[in-house]
This record gives sequence, C-alpha cells and structure tokens, in this order.
Amino acid sequence: MVSTKNYDIKDPNLAVVGKQRIEWAAREMPVLRLIRERFSREKPLKGIRISGCLHITSETGNLALTLQAGGAELVLCASNPLSTQDDVAAALVEYGIPVAAIKGEDEKTYYRHIEMALEQAPQLTMDDGADLVTTLHTRQSDLIKNVIGGTEETTTGVIRLRSMAKAGALKYPIIAVNDALTKHFFDNRYGTGQSTLDGITRATNILWAGKKVVVCGYGWCGRGVAMRARGMGSQVIVTEVDPLKALEAVMDGYEVMPIAQAARIGDVFVTLTGDINVIDKEHFLVMKDGAILANSGHFNVEINIPALETLAINKRKIRTYVEEYTLKDGRHLYLLGEGRLINLVAAEGHPASVMDMSFANQALSLEFLFKKRGGIEPGVYPVPDEIDREIARLKLNSMGISIDTLTPEQVQYLASWEQGT
Repeated sequence: MVSTKNYDIKDPNLAVVGKQRIEWAAREMPVLRLIRERFSREKPLKGIRISGCLHITSETGNLALTLQAGGAELVLCASNPLSTQDDVAAALVEYGIPVAAIKGEDEKTYYRHIEMALEQAPQLTMDDGADLVTTLHTRQSDLIKNVIGGTEETTTGVIRLRSMAKAGALKYPIIAVNDALTKHFFDNRYGTGQSTLDGITRATNILWAGKKVVVCGYGWCGRGVAMRARGMGSQVIVTEVDPLKALEAVMDGYEVMPIAQAARIGDVFVTLTGDINVIDKEHFLVMKDGAILANSGHFNVEINIPALETLAINKRKIRTYVEEYTLKDGRHLYLLGEGRLINLVAAEGHPASVMDMSFANQALSLEFLFKKRGGIEPGVYPVPDEIDREIARLKLNSMGISIDTLTPEQVQYLASWEQGT
C-alpha cells in the first residue's frame, strides 16, 4: 500500500490498467472531450484549488483530466468506501492528480482521506453525498474562508445541503448538479437503471424474467430501475410515500402497494429513496426464503442492517458481494454489497455516455462559480439553464442529430400576448 502526504492508494503498479480504462471511457464522453479541448486553450481554472469527493471511476478520471487541462490544482478522495476503482486511482496519481482512495477502506480511513483532500485549502469543492462539505463545515471550518463555491452530484447530497442551508449552516454557494435536466433525466434514470441491474446480476447471476422486483422509491432513479427490470421480464412492484409519484407509477403500469405488503411477495428488493430504514425489521420477518436485498441509494442506511444482524443466527459470505443471513426459522435473506451502492460495488457504475453529461455539468458549473466569485450568496442553486441547454446541444451534435430552431416569426409570437383565436 502506498501512503504519502499527497496521496493514498492501493498499488501504483495498477496505473497502466487504469489509464486504459480512462481511455476507453473517453470514447463515450464526447461532450467532456469538447470541454477539455476548450479548457486546454483557455485555462479558465488556472491555479484554482479544487477538492473533490467523488466515486473514483474511469468516468471521474476523465472529469479530473478535464479540470487539470483547465489549469486546476485538483485533489480527489472517494465518496464511498466500496466504489473506488484502484487502478483508476493509481492512473490519476501518475497523471499528477493526488488521490486518497482505496476500495474497501474502513470508516476511519474514509474520513482521513476526506481530510487529506481538504489539506490544500480548496477554493472550489465537488461532492457526491455532501460528506466533504459537512466535514469542511464541522471539522475544518477554518478553511471555509478560502472557498468560492462548490457542486453536488447526487440527490442525497442535495437533500443534506438544503437542510444545511435552511438551518443557516451552509457558508458558501453550491450548485446542485443532480437537479440539472441533463443529469437527472439521463444519469439517474438511464444510468442508475442499467447499472443497478448490472450490479445485481454480476453479484448474483440471477435470471430477472419472472422475478417479483420491489422498487422502493419512484424518483428518477427508481423509475430507471423499474423500467429496466420490466424490460428484463420482471414483475415490478413500486413502494412510495409520495402520492404523486405513486400515482405516476400506477399510470406507468406498475403495481403499487405499501412495503409491508410487498415484503411478503418480493424476490428482489432495491431501495432508492435517500432515507433511512426503508426496509426494516418487520419487513425481514415476513420476507420469503431467498429474498435478495440491494441498495442503490447513496448511503447504506436504507436497509436496516443492524436490525437484520439481530435477527440472524448465522451470517456467511456466499459470493464475493453476497452475504447470507440465516434467520431463526431457517429462512435465508441475501444482502448485496454490504447495503452500499450496488451499481458501484459489484459493477462499474453508470455507463460513460451518461456520465458524459453529468460531468460536463460539473466542469461548466465550476467554471461558472469561479467567474461569479463573490457575487453569489451561500445557498443551494440550480445549474444555470444556459449550461444545461448547451450540454444537451453538444450531446445531440456528438450523436449526429440536428433539431429545429424557431423562426423570427415564431419567436415574436411566443413573446406576444395580443394574438388569440
């Protein structure tokens, strides 16, 4: 294991493979490539210190190289103990980007790595889950004076940051990249949908056709998982607390019921809510023998693992990412990936072509924050509409797709109110 003041990775000899993975992902990230080309010419982030707490994957590697091309001084740490691709971490270190991330690191190491990323006194932050921002505010508050702004990648993080802002605790502006249309319409729905099923399949090798799949939460991520599971032949059941989302799930053709009812009949359970104890003790007590439990929300709190531990008389690892819990009555429940993000624990996360748009939002939002430095009050803000639309335009262009534009007459009509029937 390598450990120095500047970085902490598993093995520098993995860099060759990591570079190949980053290169392969780049083929599917044309929007980020175009941004990198411009950043290389203009250096809009020259000398700016950026600390990022993100999943260390090949797609993140391409974002890091884009920011480096723009002149940024970048340090990265992991946003999840099990999502790091150690070869990518090694490659980034060789590219001159310090990384503090090791797959499987314990909680103490995880937070030590976050503190390592903050040692450079960042001027901009990137987060995925808000652990870096909360650590900065609680343990390293003396560094906040240096910070211009930041970005947040995921739903869970945005929820936490809005709570901070509401309480008056957030001390600098953060752009909610998660809420960009080019992020949650595509990354959350198509990326999470495909990669979650990929992760569960790799972990278990189950046949999806005919399975009763319970999707807990019908946000954009839940929509994606439900869509893909149905496409694989599963019978999809949705559980929700929001009547509007529940109604949407019904209108989309899914069966909707409370989790207490679904717990009795489900074969595979996937949580995607961002909340705690969505699947709880009373649900474990009525599940079928052989039920599979997976989480695709950011933190491993959606499945009440401590409660499952108290119910089990035996636990064993039966496959690499599968733990078998034997209950007192002889039933077996199977927890995947320690309840952490199964698409990153057992698979490779979102496909690069989807992350292309999400990370384009990150890069352009950081550039925007730097340009507006000092002019934005602390709070959580949406991605500027012009950035969102520019990313969509670039993505369409990269796909060889053209769309119509309004004529001057049409523009005038939409801006007027006089003309009626």
